[in-house]
Amino acid sequence: MNGIPTPARDGTAAGAAIPSARVAPPREAGAPPSGSGSGPAFGARLMAPLLLGSLLNPINSTMIATALVAIGQDFHVGAADTAWLISAMYLASAVGQPSMGRLADRVGPRRVFVAGALTVCAAGVLGACAPSFALLIVSRVVLGIGTSAAYPAAMAVLRAEARRTGEPTPRRVLGRLSLAALGSAAVGPTLGGLLAATAGWRAVFAVNVPLALLALAGALCWLPADRKDAHPEGAPAASGSLDPLGMALFAAALTCAMAFLLGLADPQWLLLAPACVLAGVLVWWQLRHPAPFIDLRMLARNGALVRTYLRHGLAYLVIYCVLYGFSQWLEQVHGASSFQAGLIMLPMSLAAAVCSLVGARTRGIRAPLTVAAVFLAAGSGVFLLLQGASPLVALLVAGALFGIPQGLSSTGNQAAVYAQAPADGVGAAAGLQRTAQYLGALTAAGLIGLLYGQRASDSGLHAIALIGAVLGLLLLALTLADRSLRPGASRTGTGG
Repeated sequence: MNGIPTPARDGTAAGAAIPSARVAPPREAGAPPSGSGSGPAFGARLMAPLLLGSLLNPINSTMIATALVAIGQDFHVGAADTAWLISAMYLASAVGQPSMGRLADRVGPRRVFVAGALTVCAAGVLGACAPSFALLIVSRVVLGIGTSAAYPAAMAVLRAEARRTGEPTPRRVLGRLSLAALGSAAVGPTLGGLLAATAGWRAVFAVNVPLALLALAGALCWLPADRKDAHPEGAPAASGSLDPLGMALFAAALTCAMAFLLGLADPQWLLLAPACVLAGVLVWWQLRHPAPFIDLRMLARNGALVRTYLRHGLAYLVIYCVLYGFSQWLEQVHGASSFQAGLIMLPMSLAAAVCSLVGARTRGIRAPLTVAAVFLAAGSGVFLLLQGASPLVALLVAGALFGIPQGLSSTGNQAAVYAQAPADGVGAAAGLQRTAQYLGALTAAGLIGLLYGQRASDSGLHAIALIGAVLGLLLLALTLADRSLRPGASRTGTGG
């Protein structure tokens, strides 16, 4: 049993163990007794729609990687412009994930899940039929909003199921959720390359329609109905507690920051002024609001959770730099087709899936996160040696090395968030974890645009690898220094 504190409803540590421990969470007043309800706890019917819905966001975040070159050719735009397709979805997701998490905590996860699936269908149709590059970007924004619903809703459903049965959510169940996200993100480049090569890049958008419809059908048939009093006891009414102004300020500040990051080759320093002003107003408003979009006071008391977000964001900054940078380099420098690039990246997918399973069976959190940081640094070192004429085996090994930290980082940080999140805010906390991930992705997109310009190059890939090596070592130091991750650490206090 590891020593991560579990915050109580007020954000302080309550001393509960991580999800793998056999300590039952308290049932809500009026909740059915242990074992009651429809079907076995955490059974296949409950998990099927949750797993399918949770893969929609990560698979769309990576599936487009091997279609960017084809899209750029059709619309006559370069790598710096196609980076907007990456960033637009991540911007929408960075705002959408915690927003949908708040909605799931207050109006019910099933309603949020269903609304998200319908939105994904609309985005898939819009992207498949988009006549212009601008509308393609709009479709990615809508796709980011729609796909943001499933993961925080799933985490809220699992917490509700734990309360219903009086049993903690098994670590293996969280592992399956992580595997669905990781596996789909990992196979995304291969699937995207296959679709682009056989049916054209528009199929990368159209495939969302059948996937979302399947998730929608499963949710309507098998997810438990939301309680009429879905918002936590003592919380403000749902209609008055969503903090739309906080969401708008966060989105505006993030948009200014994204516009600056995507123009690093020719920095627009004037964009930093409104970004800083909006961030300052956001902080002021969040501290005044009775139910803020981002609970800064809770985060200030919960240092362990903040450090988890930091680790997650830095890890995915490196992972996404490699994911998008490597795929474009394979096509534009190594000379691979979209489909070949996807196949070359397949070992990355397999390694991520295997390591996700390993991470789900690990009781502790510190060890897998340490191994992940080591492999981020080691994998970046291998990328420093690659050239356009490098043999195929070197490319396969380089990709596989980066699959290892994908699997271990995701499962380790997910388990940490579940343990550290406030009892009545797991949906929002899970959404903020994904926000940290997407902030890393936004930064990665800006770095790729800066280092590649209009075309990938060996020197650009080596610069990405150098950044990855430095950040991998930084992550290793942060993980080893974090006392809350050590076995036997105190489970009292604030988690700071």
